[in-house]
Amino acid sequence: MSRIRLLSLQLLVAVVALGLWQFFATVPVLGRMILPPFFFSNPVDVFSQIVHWFATGTIWKHLVITLWESTLAFVIGSLGGVLVGFWFARQPRVAAVFDPYVKMFNALPRVVLAPIFTLWLGLGIWSKVALGVTLVFFIVFFNVYQGVKEVSNTVLDNGRMLGMNERQLTRHVYWPSALSWMFSSLHTSVGFAVVGAVVGEYLGSAAGLGYLIQQAEGVFDVAAVFAGMFVLSAFVILIDVGVTMVERRLLVWRPTGAGGRD
Repeated sequence: MSRIRLLSLQLLVAVVALGLWQFFATVPVLGRMILPPFFFSNPVDVFSQIVHWFATGTIWKHLVITLWESTLAFVIGSLGGVLVGFWFARQPRVAAVFDPYVKMFNALPRVVLAPIFTLWLGLGIWSKVALGVTLVFFIVFFNVYQGVKEVSNTVLDNGRMLGMNERQLTRHVYWPSALSWMFSSLHTSVGFAVVGAVVGEYLGSAAGLGYLIQQAEGVFDVAAVFAGMFVLSAFVILIDVGVTMVERRLLVWRPTGAGGRD
């Protein structure tokens, strides 16, 4: 499928979904409203709210704060996940010793951790960053760990036959194998980094998109709540596009469609 056709179909899905939402939120069907405006608002009002936010500059402060928190959570969590995942995969004894503790920490509900981070780190950005890191880290960690473990023994044996030492094997065999898995996890991690920041803001902050949504909910402004969610969605898509560009630059050696993760 061509890129233009794919983009057209994606836009068509969005147009149809928004059109149905607008119709059922504004036109009674059999004497009743399928989507009551008080609870669901409608796309026109939501779009008007977004335009108002950007036109008046209200949203820029909140957007920058959430962007900064999400970026820090994404970078710190990803780097930590890559380094620890690679280390555990190359050190089976270390992985075996810490395996139950990794699973235990990964099972902790992040919503429970949010108030603890707020207590430890305050209401500033670092409590939101910490929450985002806990979400991103484990996604990247498990993927990188699995990626290194999945290296073909045949490739390793061939590399050793050619005289590669461990450092060369790490650079030319282990890392390329882990990169495919790593970028697969990074696409998911983008959303979770934003989720961590927004949930932290929602539970306690004075600025950010999560704070903006929480304030809108407090006054039953459904249009503003949906507007905040749409801005968040666009925000995540833009970051994901950036990750995709880096992925294509670093994985130029990989055939299109390899592993089903393109």
